[in-house]
Amino acid sequence: MRIIISPAKKMKVDTDSFPYRDLPKFLTNTEEICGQLQSMSYEELKKLWKCNDQIAELNVRRLRDMDLLGRLTPAVLAYEGIQYQYMAPGVFTDREYAYIQEHLRILSGFYGVLRPFDGVTPYRLEMQAKLKIGERKDLYAYWGDRLAQTLCAESNCILNLASREYSICVSKYLPDTARFITCVFGEENDGKVIEKGTMCKMARGEMVRFMAQYQIENPDQIKSFDRLNYRFDESRSDDSTYIFLHDRT
Repeated sequence: MRIIISPAKKMKVDTDSFPYRDLPKFLTNTEEICGQLQSMSYEELKKLWKCNDQIAELNVRRLRDMDLLGRLTPAVLAYEGIQYQYMAPGVFTDREYAYIQEHLRILSGFYGVLRPFDGVTPYRLEMQAKLKIGERKDLYAYWGDRLAQTLCAESNCILNLASREYSICVSKYLPDTARFITCVFGEENDGKVIEKGTMCKMARGEMVRFMAQYQIENPDQIKSFDRLNYRFDESRSDDSTYIFLHDRT
């Protein structure tokens, strides 16, 4: 089983907590993407990133000084979004680190797919960014089926804790022999299950922590997940979608 999650926009450098173990699998592709970004003007980058001047200036500086081989941070420590805060990898045990290194994969528009201890540097690039690279019109076309092939070579069961922006890079290319299970964290509203962004990110992070703590190998075992007042809803779930409802009482 492999667990896929999204990256986060906010990143940091942490070369003190733990050393990185490996370079990313698709580093050659990352170098190509980096070169394309470095060839763009400030205004082009700001438009691509859809951000304010403060964020644009920070990331232009990062691009100008970018070293893909030096001062690298383990990927799981580099991202600072809500999902990663609730995962709280900084306080994992050695056993939990070993679990996520084997099972967890981070999808990235810049790096493709990352293992938790692959060394990365801060960047800004969402998968849905309209970045043309050569004849490829955007990052979805650029990465194609490579991320799905990588995951399928490791396991025929993918547990999806990523947003659709990232998970579609995998689900679109999976063979019929692969099992793809999406976890939905929502609230019931007029008979419908409604997902709320922040709560989803919190729950996804908690789910990774839960799985690492209990060393889960069979996806059916996650049905016992009960953190943040979520409970598995058997009646709404099926083999490819696991629904967890939030109890607001």
